[in-house]
Amino acid sequence: MKLKLWQVDAFAEKPLEGNPAAIVPLESWIDAGLMQKIANENNLAETAFFVKTGPGKYDLRWFTPEAEVDLCGHATLASAYTIFSELDPSLARVDFETRSGTLTVERGKDGQLVMSLPADPITSFDRPAGFAKTIGDTLGTAPPSEIHKGRYIVAVWDNARDVRGIDGPGDIGGVLRKLGIWGLIATAPGDEGFDFISRFFAPEKGVPEDPVTGSAHCALVPYWSKRLGKKTLKARQVSPRGGNLLCTDDGARTILSGGCALYMRGEIEV
Repeated sequence: MKLKLWQVDAFAEKPLEGNPAAIVPLESWIDAGLMQKIANENNLAETAFFVKTGPGKYDLRWFTPEAEVDLCGHATLASAYTIFSELDPSLARVDFETRSGTLTVERGKDGQLVMSLPADPITSFDRPAGFAKTIGDTLGTAPPSEIHKGRYIVAVWDNARDVRGIDGPGDIGGVLRKLGIWGLIATAPGDEGFDFISRFFAPEKGVPEDPVTGSAHCALVPYWSKRLGKKTLKARQVSPRGGNLLCTDDGARTILSGGCALYMRGEIEV
């Protein structure tokens, strides 16, 4: 069986920036075990598979190298880019049916794509004694000043330098495993003209550090919008690759805008 593959850098203005995703269009669904093996072979944060169900409508699934996940923003943006640029240039909007409901992506201005995702409001939660110090020690930085929980743990620092100075995930996967959670967002007030910055770690899913994480911003945007009193915010994910996002808090939805860049066209033979 031969399958087409595109590798697209999402939240990027040119190749080799942002977050790479592998995009594999299918005529019909193949075995989930095979999709997982393909994602593991690709060894990117996510591989997206989609099946067309109607004009501008697709079913969409995402796989990390280790597991299928419920939501992935950057691979959704990259999937829409592939459809708009390579598969159906007549479209101005695509609707994806996913485990997280219907996700839409529209063509925006100046080559940007505008994506609507479900918001992920965060709350305080009961946590082990000394948990902030454990997070700081594990990540090689100061303890966070706040810790919240949504889909992921959200750790908030007061200074951007503390988030930028994180050495890497360390054993944060083991720390989170005890809480039954697999992802941690590190965030702080922005610097260099951004409203806020962030990083994202998910080693339990085979993603030690994700370059740019759309799903993380579903939690970050409502938090920072309320804290800063702004509906539209400029965000920077300060991973080694890095990426910029224009974010809007739209109540139950989080709107993210960014560019994509094609890195590779290929063919899988399995």
